Formats: sequence, structure tokens, C-alpha cells
Amino acid sequence: MTEATTPHDAIFKAFLSRPETARDFIEIHLPPSLVKLCNLDTLHLESSSFVEENLRQYYNDVLYSVETTKGCGYIYVLIEHQSSPDENMAFRMLRYAIATMQRHLEAGHDYLPLVIPILFYTRESVAHIHGQQTGSMVFRIRTLHAISIFMLFRWLILR
Repeated sequence: MTEATTPHDAIFKAFLSRPETARDFIEIHLPPSLVKLCNLDTLHLESSSFVEENLRQYYNDVLYSVETTKGCGYIYVLIEHQSSPDENMAFRMLRYAIATMQRHLEAGHDYLPLVIPILFYTRESVAHIHGQQTGSMVFRIRTLHAISIFMLFRWLILR
């Protein structure tokens, strides 16, 4: 795992590196419709250094693979902890999702997996994160959610 940059990052990584803790976190924060697709008993902690060399500065914090209840593939759950503002967070999370898909294809699979990005942010409010750009941050999060829903739809329909 990549070294944490703050004590809070280290605690967060240790906390979510335990599958039973990650399971609770995922069950709480994923929509029930997505939880139903996952067999959370099969959570498997993946390497956090899977990304291409030019993406390593944007390392993912915790990545789990999980078998789907349909038994025909995997859903990768990417959990990112970010304690400082990043106006491009939606884009950054999308890069993680694409890097995860690329790794999955390079492993010999002939289909794209569903990637569900979860952003765990330590700030008190969205307004506090980006000051006057609250609307922009909300739009970006909604856009990211729309991308996740599109990936889910594509994954379910093309199976």
C-alpha cells in the first residue's frame, strides 16, 4: 500500500483494510440496489498500486473486488479518502475507475467490470470544501454518480 500522507489517512487505510470493516462501510454507503448485486462475503482487498506509472501520483486508497450475486463477474469497489479540496475529484475518480477496468482486461477478462467509486470526504460540508463552488461540486458528484449508473446499466444489459 502507498504510504499515507497524514495520520488521518493512515487510520482510514487501516480501518478499511479489514474486510469486515469495509463490508460495514460499503453496506452503509452504497445504495441498496447496488448492495443487492454484491456478494459481500467475497470482499477481497486488492493492491493499491495497480494504476499505470503516470497515474501513481493519484493512487487509490482502498480497492476491493467482490463477486456479484449473479456469479458472472466482479464489481470493483473503489474507496477514496481525500482530506484536502480537489476541484477535479470526479475526473480523478473516473481515472481510477478506468484504470481498474484496464487492469481487469489485461488480466485476460473479455468484459468490462462494474466500478463503483465511493468518495469518503473528511470536510464538514460541501460548501466548506469548495467555498463558492458548491454548485459545481454537487454537479460533479452527480455527474460521477451518473457515470456509475451508466456503467451499471451497461454491465447488466450486455451480460
